[in-house]
Amino acid sequence: MKRSTNSKNSAAVESILRDYLSRRAVLHLDGLGAIRVRETGEFEFEPESGPSVFIGYASEDVALAKRLSRQLRAAGLRPWLDQEQLMPGQNWPRAIDRAIKDADFAIQCFSANSTTRRGYFHKELRLVLDSAARVPFEEVYLMPIRFEKCTVPERVTSQYQYVDLFPNWSLGVEALVDVINKQQAQRHRG
Repeated sequence: MKRSTNSKNSAAVESILRDYLSRRAVLHLDGLGAIRVRETGEFEFEPESGPSVFIGYASEDVALAKRLSRQLRAAGLRPWLDQEQLMPGQNWPRAIDRAIKDADFAIQCFSANSTTRRGYFHKELRLVLDSAARVPFEEVYLMPIRFEKCTVPERVTSQYQYVDLFPNWSLGVEALVDVINKQQAQRHRG
């Protein structure tokens, strides 16, 4: 009896995974890795081991945030982007709070969209600043970036150097990855 129940459960889980992956292509499991369906129809699990990076952005900048996430992942990092990580029905405010607290690094993305409008971005920024306050002084945690020319809040610029991803996106992302890798190496030595 137990074997047939397990078989039914396995089939149900497989069906749910296939349905989800047919719409999203990849299922990221926080701190574990990613599941994909190969062309052969088999599931493929790719473990993740790099440092985790929370990405905060204004919803209007989602395309740029996804681009940044792809490039960080390609560099061996584990970006956490709500649009890629949150599952249907998940309590998203709690999940975002947990992602910020658990992240090795946080990137807050500034643009005219994030600095001129009220919204959840500012709550996330406050949570990130609170987490940054618990990090030792010489460690890097918060890395503000600008997608475009805009004013970064004084509370941020008075303590943190930001990186511009314009006019040279690749150079900016390279600088972020370099800092993360150097900081991670120092943390493992110390």
